Amino acid sequence: MSFPEKVYLRELGPREGFQTLPQVIPTAAKLELIRLLGLSGVPEIEIASFVRPDKVPQMADAETIVKDFVAQPGVKYTALYLNAHGFERAEGAGRLSNDGWLYVAASDTFLKRNNNSTVAEMVAKIPEWLDLFKRFGKALHGVMISTAFGCNYEGVISQTRVLDILGMVQAQLQAHGCSPAEISLADTMGWGTPPKVKTLVSAVRERFPASEVSLHLHDTRGTGMANVYAGLEAGVRIIDCSVGGMGGCPFAKGAAGNVPTEDVAFMCQELGIQTGVSLQKLCAAARYAESVVGAPLPGKLYKTIDRVP
Repeated sequence: MSFPEKVYLRELGPREGFQTLPQVIPTAAKLELIRLLGLSGVPEIEIASFVRPDKVPQMADAETIVKDFVAQPGVKYTALYLNAHGFERAEGAGRLSNDGWLYVAASDTFLKRNNNSTVAEMVAKIPEWLDLFKRFGKALHGVMISTAFGCNYEGVISQTRVLDILGMVQAQLQAHGCSPAEISLADTMGWGTPPKVKTLVSAVRERFPASEVSLHLHDTRGTGMANVYAGLEAGVRIIDCSVGGMGGCPFAKGAAGNVPTEDVAFMCQELGIQTGVSLQKLCAAARYAESVVGAPLPGKLYKTIDRVP
């Protein structure tokens, strides 16, 4: 195992970062954060979530965000969707470059709370998702499996369960002549540890060698950055992160945000791994996010680096 030469940092802050806050953030502030992040050099930004406004009021302005954000050249702008209606809303909003993603989870309890579904039901609906993607001219891109390391409702999730669920998904996809280019292992509730990350990444890569393995890590139990390092040692080249470490999950009580984008970028820089981002501009974005939230964020670097605009 060796470090990759380059890592793709997928920025989730504008969506992941705001969705659990008790106060509704003004649309103008969200748009300014998106603008600042676009200037930082991150290659992809998830700017909104097309979910039910009554469940996640923070995302009620998703269509307005998509209509009004200032796009930067070379940056891919996407939004989250969890069901067919959300996907159709995202596509109807225009201006997004969404990929075809399938979302499953290793925990039935979490999936029921987050998607009002079960693993078996999600797998059975895969043909419907593929038809929907095709109708909008999109190919399947990836599969994200949430709670891949553990769940507050069900405890430790075994590697065998993760592989079995991914195997069921893969079987459905192969029956329809496709396969995921990317498999995202999501530590939704922060149960991962460096040994578990290395072991699961290796096991998934061995079982599904045609798919790129990526990581979506939360820092609920303080192991987030250590898990990033373990992933990098395992050769992971795509990492989801959130400016300033903002975020959490509205259906996972106590869940902390994703690993801070600027901290991950700094670690990569010190390891000689290219990211293509500006640490100064990422930290400026993190400081702006802090001002919007009205409280210090979990990120470390933005509090120490020279305050260059």
